Order: sequence, then C-alpha cells, then structure tokens
Amino acid sequence: MAAGSAIDSYRRRIRKRVLISLALILLMLILLLADIQVGTSDISSASLLRAILDGPDGSSSSAFIIWEIRLPMTFTCLFVGASLSLAGLLIQTITHNPLASPYTLGVTAGASFGAAVSITLSFAVLGQVWIGTSLSALVMALSVSTLIFYLGNRRSLTSTTLILVGVIMNFFFQALQQYLQYRASPEIAQVISGWTFGNLQRSSWISASVSAFTWTAAMLISLTYAWKLTAFADGAERANGLGINTNRLRMFVFFVSSILVSAAVAFIGTVAFVGLIAPHCTKMILGDDQRFLIISSSIMGSILMLAASVISKLLSDGATLPVGIVTSVIGVPFLFFLLMRSKE
Repeated sequence: MAAGSAIDSYRRRIRKRVLISLALILLMLILLLADIQVGTSDISSASLLRAILDGPDGSSSSAFIIWEIRLPMTFTCLFVGASLSLAGLLIQTITHNPLASPYTLGVTAGASFGAAVSITLSFAVLGQVWIGTSLSALVMALSVSTLIFYLGNRRSLTSTTLILVGVIMNFFFQALQQYLQYRASPEIAQVISGWTFGNLQRSSWISASVSAFTWTAAMLISLTYAWKLTAFADGAERANGLGINTNRLRMFVFFVSSILVSAAVAFIGTVAFVGLIAPHCTKMILGDDQRFLIISSSIMGSILMLAASVISKLLSDGATLPVGIVTSVIGVPFLFFLLMRSKE
C-alpha cells in the first residue's frame, strides 16, 4: 500500500509538472505572436497572417516588415532569453545560490568587454565581424568563468562571497569598457555604448540562427547531465557519494554557460537579470528536477524576454526602447527581494 501511494504521488507530481510546462509553452506562444504584432508600423492581424503566408518573397510592405525586421527580432529575443535562462539555471545549480547568474557573477560583463574590444579593433574572422565579436566575447566569458571556478575550488569561498567576486568583476570590466569608449572615436564609442543596453534592433536572421543553434545544442547536452545536476542540487557531498565527478561537472557548466552568454552578447549586447529571474521563478513552481527545469526554465527566459520586448515597443514612440533597460527595471527589485530572503 505504501509503495502504491508513493507511486501515485510521484505520478501526480509528474502530471502537474507536465501541465505547468505546457501552460508555459502556451504563454510563450501568445507572447511570441504579440511581439510580432506590436511595432511602430500598424499592421492588422489579417495583414500579419497574409504576410506570413506570403513568405519572405512577398511583394507587400507588410511582408518586408514582418520577414526582414520583426521575425528576426522576435526569434532572436526568443532564443537569447532561453540561452540566458539556461545559463543562469546551470550556474545556480552548481553554486547552490539563487543569486547566482551570468550577470551577477560578472560573466556577462566579461563577455561584453570582449565584444567591445572586438568592435574597437574591427576584428573579423572569415570576413565576418559577428564571428570575431562572438569569439572575443567567448574568450573573456571563459576567462571570467575559469577565475570563478578557481576561486570557488581553491579558496573555499561561500556562495555569498562568490557573488561579491561577481560584483567586483562587473565593476572591473565596466571600467575597462568605459576606458575603451573614452579612447575610441565618437562613432565606435556610440556603438559600444549601445551594446550595454541589450538592443534587439541589431537582430538579424544570422543572430536568430546562431542563438537558436547554440541554445539547442546546449539544451540537448544539458539533458544528458540532468540526473547529475539534480543530484548536485542536493549537495556536492551527495553527488560525490553517487560517483559524480563534481569538478568536471562544474567545468562543464561554466563552459556551456560561457558559450550561451557569448552567443547572446555578441549580437544584441548585455541583457541583465533574465538569467537570474527566470530560473528562480521556474524552480519555485516546478521544484529541482532538472529534467523539467532545463526546458521549462528556458521557456521562462523566453517569456521574460518576449514580455520585455512587447513592453519596450509599447513604451517607446518611434525607435524601440532597448530591451535591456526593461529587464533591468524588472530585475533590480527582484534581486533586492532575493537578497532580503538570503540566509547567508
């Protein structure tokens, strides 16, 4: 009887998590359609549907706006949000700290500085500036992640101290980026400055494709580590007891997170707090089962980014308000709330 009751309870939990995940997917699809619909150009729902059905070769102005401007922005927004949220979830899991994220640990600031260096030097790989920017962002993100990994393992720092290290990293790389802006020409300085806002207007089909590929690959690889991450969420000692190489798992997490962050930063710039808020909210409603968290947290990140994109379009008159400003306005009080709840 006890075994049957436990099985029924487990099945109810799984059913509940599946239903919640499906509800998140539905909300994401609604916001995706809303983001495509809302814009500076007034396009009716009928014209929107007709433009989508006409395809990218459609002759109407609505087809051009939808396929060349709005769809690349929306899909870039979708996958960048998923990437940042997945990176945040992985980092929070291996640090056992709800305050940890690529932004609060300074990984995003390092990647943004790497991108700024590439912009200043006009660094291109295979004739493509975006490849050079991505590689520069990745190198700096990996450098920051390596330093955090070293400090966390060699200095036995607490989770709170790691957050303080992240604050130091943020200030340091922001200062370096400001120095680059000061020394650069006005045109380059303006581009670097715009990089700090998380502007979706730089989106293209290339940014959407690269961010989609990066997130898909990282998500599929992370799913193979799902049970290890779930065990690690209950403590490093328990994970070691189950035969899990925790140091290798930490290295994997920081490497994957750095790739996700650099792919996001390279195209639209810095977007704050998505990697902090989305994983935390998902864990509050789904628990610590990584089989559901890896996908659902990514969906939650897409929801936050799409919602921020819609809000930014509604608040601006003419040019689209940078989405990074909206996420920061939402994220600051949420971070303050988490700090007040923190017991360390």
